Order: sequence, then structure tokens, then C-alpha cells
Amino acid sequence: MTSDATSLPQFKAPYAPDDRVIATGLLETARLDAAQEERIDRSATRLIDAIRANDDRLGGVEDMLREFALSTKEGLALMVLAEALLRVPDARTADHFIEDKLGQGDFLHHETQSSAFLVNASAWALGMSARVIQPGETPQGTIGRLAKRLGVPAVRAATRQAMRLMGSHFVLGETIEAALARAQPDSSRAPRYSYDMLGEGARTAADAERYFNSYASAIEAIGRAADRRPLPDRPGISVKLSALHPRYEAVSHSRVMTELAPRLIDLAQRAKAYDLNFTVDAEEADRLELSLDVIAAAFSDASLAGWDGFGLAIQAYQKRAGDVIDYVNSLAQTLDRRMMVRLVKGAYWDTEIKRAQERGLDDYPVFSRKAMTDLNYIACAQKLLTLRPRIFPQFATHNALTVATILELADDKGGFEFQRLHGMGEALYAQLSDDRPELAYRTYAPVGSHRDLLAYLVRRLLENGANSSFVALAADDKVPVTRLLRRPAAIIGTPDQARHPNIRLPRDLYRPQRTNSRGIEFGDRSALNKLLSDVAASKPVINEIADMSPETASDIVAAARAGFKAWSATAGKTRAEILEKAAALLEQRTAHFIALLQSEGGKTLDDALSEVREAADFCRYYAAEGRKLFGGIEEMPGPTGESNALRLRGRGVFIAISPWNFPLAIFSGQVTAALMAGNTVVAKPAEQTPLIGAEAVRLLHEAGIPSSALHLAQGDGRIGAALTAHPDIAGVVFTGSTEVARSINRTLAAKDGPIVPLIAETGGINAMIVDATALPEQVADDVVTSAFRSAGQRCSALRLLFIQDDVADRMIEMISGAANELKIGDVRDPSVHVGPVIDAEAKQRLDAHIARMKKQARVHFAGQAPEGNYVAPHIFELSDADQLTEEVFGPILHVVRYPADGLARVLQSIERSGYGLTLGIHSRIDDTIEDVIDRLSVGNIYVNRNMIGAVVGVQPFGGHGLSGTGPKAGGPHYLTRFAAEQTVTVNTAATGGNAALMSGEE
Repeated sequence: MTSDATSLPQFKAPYAPDDRVIATGLLETARLDAAQEERIDRSATRLIDAIRANDDRLGGVEDMLREFALSTKEGLALMVLAEALLRVPDARTADHFIEDKLGQGDFLHHETQSSAFLVNASAWALGMSARVIQPGETPQGTIGRLAKRLGVPAVRAATRQAMRLMGSHFVLGETIEAALARAQPDSSRAPRYSYDMLGEGARTAADAERYFNSYASAIEAIGRAADRRPLPDRPGISVKLSALHPRYEAVSHSRVMTELAPRLIDLAQRAKAYDLNFTVDAEEADRLELSLDVIAAAFSDASLAGWDGFGLAIQAYQKRAGDVIDYVNSLAQTLDRRMMVRLVKGAYWDTEIKRAQERGLDDYPVFSRKAMTDLNYIACAQKLLTLRPRIFPQFATHNALTVATILELADDKGGFEFQRLHGMGEALYAQLSDDRPELAYRTYAPVGSHRDLLAYLVRRLLENGANSSFVALAADDKVPVTRLLRRPAAIIGTPDQARHPNIRLPRDLYRPQRTNSRGIEFGDRSALNKLLSDVAASKPVINEIADMSPETASDIVAAARAGFKAWSATAGKTRAEILEKAAALLEQRTAHFIALLQSEGGKTLDDALSEVREAADFCRYYAAEGRKLFGGIEEMPGPTGESNALRLRGRGVFIAISPWNFPLAIFSGQVTAALMAGNTVVAKPAEQTPLIGAEAVRLLHEAGIPSSALHLAQGDGRIGAALTAHPDIAGVVFTGSTEVARSINRTLAAKDGPIVPLIAETGGINAMIVDATALPEQVADDVVTSAFRSAGQRCSALRLLFIQDDVADRMIEMISGAANELKIGDVRDPSVHVGPVIDAEAKQRLDAHIARMKKQARVHFAGQAPEGNYVAPHIFELSDADQLTEEVFGPILHVVRYPADGLARVLQSIERSGYGLTLGIHSRIDDTIEDVIDRLSVGNIYVNRNMIGAVVGVQPFGGHGLSGTGPKAGGPHYLTRFAAEQTVTVNTAATGGNAALMSGEE
């Protein structure tokens, strides 16, 4: 029975407070007297000396980081190999992958600097493999020559063995039984362990069930093997909440509390039965408030009373870490119970930085300087030590200075422990145990297969891979000890130095060109609740809007022509300022437009927010481009006595015809581009979404666009046809179906007089290619987002998925399971993922296609939809890509398998489709990626070679051009449409960004 939730304390803290404000307080609390500082220096120096004297050893993460630094080509290549190789099942892809990565570094001439067996053995195996790959050989030719020189199996075996050798040292056991056997003490003073069952977050209900059973079995095995010592001197287990639920997200709060909290209570009850330490691991910042709600629900359950083993991890790189400690203490006080708290520095730094940038937040939820994290860690440690014995602190660190500082602050009172990762910090803690045998430390030990381990290992490498990190520097004799003893407060100096100088705030991401559009973090409860309240209060009224008859087309074109002279003569700077004001107005009225997009366009909350941001982005982007292009006359060189000047001017009246699927963003992009170029515009929104178009025009007029320059034409396709056929128009910009675009093109081509340009964006059979090196969880996330979100009603949505046959079964199973977890229904509910299709006619077409596919293809998933214009996600497997002959505009995914040697045929089939809007690539093989990009003339290419399981990056096929969902390289340049464009978005977040951004910082 759970305590009344209303009687429990509530967590309330700003999501991303200002670094300078926090630094002011932290710098004040960091002050110690001279005697304390001297004792800290002595203790830390002794520990550093022990690290540097530790030559006769197997080796650990520290050795690997020093030998293959992430700032080197060899280090990055090794990290990619480590993350992906052991999950590649087929020989051909593995060989190609090995060759691709070993060719990126100089493993052949790499001379090891370490005496560690692990490092030397790994380097020898990699060098032996690289030795047979000679410079200049093509991928196609190398495999054959390798077979002659050494034999492909030998190369493959050597490289795989190097990866296994690395993995074997960082995992305690591949099963909990093996881990427990290895952890058996060989002395009377048994070590403490916290076991971590490896695996990524659940994407499916089956995943969540499997992880739950894994935790339950592990608790049983750990409990049976444990001796009779009391807590805290007992083993424990770490539990990841995102592994226990497939939709562990803020907007699914109610479902998570109903389904996940009981599972956590169940596991905690099992741990209590054996009096184990039970720690809930930390998640990303946007899940913090949700995690605390789940933890409070479990911890307060009456069945857990009298047990002191329940705990959680707190990340010091989060600015809210101190607030979390206060909340946990208040919770424990309210319930009159004790709790364990593991203090860590944090492992998702790269992800947190990029997510905040993509989401357009006001600030970062984590510190942008490593020294601020170190400073906050000590402040949090001080706070935890004062809360003993109600809180039992567990300090997870491999930093000798941090250890020495905590020892000084603890005043020899005990009641805490240190923690280290298995495979790291061995020399430091061996020396600490010799010096202070009364101190306890616990080893955080991963348990799982090498295949599951390596993504975890990469996180550890990234976490500790910054050039300025203690782990990277401690064992390097060339680094003076005085540098390692420099206090975080001295590195920061003043509050004004709390921010990293090279990491802009999310709002400033695109400066000096433009300001990033403002987003809202749904994981910030106060921000989400305010948004929902504002949206509900907006209550847009769907007025009856009169359609314009085709006969009135001449009148509106004439009015636009009459306004052209004055508008085209308006200075480019003035036009840009008006568009920037329009962007500001859009952001001020975000809730109003979200309400419109939901009621008229059937948009979910996140899709509607992204669309408002995208519309604001378009306004600012074209304003910025216009300042450059229409800023005045450019003087050109020429012969003596001759002056030459270049200037750009408007063409005349542009007809802008926008679709219903992005009725605000695309509408705004078309109109603002044409206006910025000095044209007057007749804007015709889709007949299904007239009110959104009307409101957008009203806003642009309010921003300063003259009514004579921007005209609204409501109606169906007949008014659009009349407008595009008018002899006095200067151009057409259109987004919609290929059939209509071709009709407009024929109409324009048939005209006498000046050639009228058509700027058209149409949909098509957008494809994604997935090879055997891709991480299934990442593939599932991207496929589900692209194929099924927005009810599949994006011109850029994924329609055709090519998966390498060797991994297809598992991939399809995970994608199907993830699709099954999507909630379909009323978009006013923030937990809904899939809303209705646009109208009954669209539903009828989609239902007919589904019925046809059920007869012609293999059904992998067929969702259930409620009554109304809803179409549930479906997944069909085709025997050949040619079975899909046209775009299917809805949440229907078609899958085709291809053999490892069949990529060329896949590319041929994509070329034959005749479409080229978007393409997705999931691969860790750079050579494959470059081949695909070079081969296919596709407008927007999304590449995911992100090397850990965190879901980051721009939404694949997420929008049109300048989507507010993330930074993109280009956009539809309606201003100067002279060349075919290609935007390539490569998701490389969390692939060494930490090391690169922190390089030379201190």
C-alpha cells in the first residue's frame, strides 16, 4: 500500500538555472582553510603517485584512454569498432567494417606506451589486422588480397578477439552467476559490489518484461549468495527505469505511474527480502522529474518500511543536483526512513548539450564546463555528509583530488562509502585501502554479454574521455601533479567564467545569422503545465471561411500587382526586420497556434510545437539571408571607364500554395521567402486548414507586411488552378502531391510570354537503408518517429525501409513492438503519439491500401485504431521494392530485406523510384555512407552513426528545410533557386564531442 501522494513533498526546481547564479553559491561554499587544503594536497598526491607507480597490471579504461585517446583517429576508430563489431552477425559486413575503421588510423605503426597486458594485446591484434590492409587499396579489392595474404577469417578473428579482450576486463561476468563467482572474496575483508545488468532502454513491452525478469533473477541470485553482514556492507543491484517501460517519457506520466511504479515496488520488495542495496540509476535530464515521481511512489510504499537499502543515483553535472538532494532528504524525513544516495558526475553530457540545442531551451540543464561539475560534486558531497545518518552517501569517483577532498570534509565520522567502476580506479582504491583500511568502497560491476557491454564501455570512454579529465591525465607522468591538484574553484575563478566560452546557449546556436526558435521542455513539469493551460485557454473558434471563386482570381492578382512597386522598393533591411518581428509574434502566440494546429490539423502536442518553431525559423532564416542578398548594390569589377553593379529584385506576384500537413510552417516558409525577395504574394492555404492560413496572414500583416503585398485566397483546387493559370503572375511556389505539381508545371509551360518559375516540393517513396552495424534501438526510434509520428502525413516521412537480411528479424520485431506502444487518439491529450489523418477521404485511401497489402505482402504489425478518422500504424514486408509504386501518405511502413552483397541493387531500386526528397542511412561504415550519398541525388539525407544508445539528433525526415527540431545545413532557398540542393545531416552526437569541446579548456 503506497502512502498518500498528496502528503509527500513535491520536487520543484528550475529546469535549467543560470550557471553564474549557481557558481556564486558554489564558489562560496568551496572555501577551506589552509590546513585543510594542505591535508587534501598530501592525500591526493599520495593517490596520484600510486596511480603512476602501478606498472604491473592487466590494464583498465585509464590505460586504453591514454593509449588510444579520443582526440586521435585511432581512438575514435577503436571506439566505433568496440561499440558495434560484436553485434555484426555476417562475415562480409564485419570484414568491411573492420577494414573501414582500421584504415582510419595508423594501427600499423602504433607503438604502445603502456605496459598493461590488455593494451598491448589489443594493440597487437589491431596492428596485425591493419598490417595486411595496404594504403590505396579499394574496399572491393582488399578483401580478395587479404584472403591471399593471411586469410579473411584470421583478420576477422584477430579484430573480434581484440574487442572481446577489451570487453572481458570491463564486465564482471556475462551472467549474474559468473559475476558472483568472480566476485567471491579471496580475503576476510570481502569487497562490496553493486551489479548492473547491461542493456539499453526498453523499446517494446517484451523488452521491458525481459529486463524485469533479468533484474528479478539477479536479485534472487545475489541475495542467495550474500553473507550475513548487515547493510550497508552488503551487495546491491542497480536498476534502470527506462529499461522497465517502453514509453518512459514525461508526456506518458500517467501510464508510467500506473505500469512502471508497481514493477519497481515489486523489485524493491525482492531486494528488501535479502536486505540488499537497491539503487535506481539516473536518466537523462528530461526524465528527472518523472524518475523522482516513480521513486517516491515506490519508496513510500508501506511494504518497504524498515529497510535501509533503497537508493538512487544523482548526477552532479545536472544543475538541479543540489535540489534533488534536498528533495530526497525531505522525502526520507516525511516517511521517517533512511535512503542511500550514489553521487556520480554523469555520463550523458554530449546528449544533454545537443538535446537542449535542438529543443531551443533557454539554457542547459547541465554545466557546460567540467570544472563546474567537479565544483558542484564537492558541494553536493558536503550536503550529503551533513545529512548522515538519514542519508547514506555513496561517492562514485576516480578522481584522486575529489577523494581527498571528501575525506577531509567527512571528519572521520564514517557513514559513507566510495564507489568505482569495475575495470577503473583499481590503483587509486588499492592505495586508499592500504592507507585507510576502515574506509569502505563498492565496485559498480556490469553484468552481461560482450555484445551488450560494448555500448556501455563506449559511454564510459566518453564520460572519462575529455582531454582535461582527471582519468585521462592522472597516469601521464608528463602532466605535473600540481596541475592535477588545481581546485575546480581556481579553474572557474569568478561566476562570469562558469560557462564554457565555446558552447553557445541554445538560443544562440545559429548566431550571428539568426536566433534559434524557442522551444519548451516537456520534461519540465511547470513549463509543460503552463503550455497545456495556455493551449486550453486559447479555444480557437473554427469560423466559416468563405471560399473565393475562380472568377475572382484576376481581381486578387491585380491587387497584388498594384502593391508590387511599393513593396519591391522597400529596403531589404526593412523587410528583414518585419519578418523578425513576425517570428517574435509567432513565439509569443505559441499556445494559440498549437490550439489551431490541433483542432484544425490534428497535430499532437510535440508536432504542433515543432511546427510553430519551424515557422519562426523560416521567418528568421529568410530575414537573415535577405539581409545579405538584398542589402544593396554590389559593385562588380570591370574595364577602365566602366561601372558594373549587381542587385537582386523581386519578380512580381508569386502564388504560394501550401499543404494541409504543415499548414503553418510550410505556409510561412513559402510566403516569407517570396516576400523577402521583394515579391508580392497571393497565399492559398489548403482547403482543409483555412483558419491557420488566415491567422498566419493576419500575424504577418500585424508584423508590418502591407495588406497590398500579401493577399489571402481561400478555396479548393479550382481557385489554385485559376491563380496559377493567370497570365500576370511571376512565379509559383507549391508543396503537395507530385500529380498536382505536374499539372501546375504543364499550365505554366503552356503560357506565352515570360517563362514563369515553379518552385515545387513534393513527396515520394522516401527510403531508409539499415545495415548490420546499426544499433537496433536507434533504428527503432528513428523508424517509428519518421514512419508513424504525424500519422505518417509528412512529405518526408519514411515509406520504404531496407534492412540487411542478417539482422532483419530482430530489427523488424523491435520496430513492430515499438509501434505497438504508440498511443492513438485525441491530440489534446499530451500522451497521444498518433492523431487522426486529415479527413475521411484520406482514411478511405489508406484503408484500401492496407487491405491490398494484407493480400499481397507479409503483415508484421497491424495496429488498432479508435473510431473516427484514425489509421493505426501498419508494417508490411514486400518481396521486392517495385511492389510499392506510389507514395502512401499515412502511417504505413513497407520493409524490404537485402543481402549483405545487395546494396548496389538497393540503390538501383531507389533510383528507379524517381523520387529524391529524403533518405535515411543507419551504418557505422563510413565508406558505405559516402558511397550511398555519392550515388543518390537526394535532397535531404539523414545519417545516424551515433555510437551509443542515447536517442539524439535531428528528427529523421523531421520537417521541411529549417525545422525547429534541430540544426540543419541548409533549407529550401526560394530566394536564389539556381542549383539543386542537398542537405546531409549526420548524427554524430556522443562520438567524442565531450573530448573535442573540453579540449584545452583548462
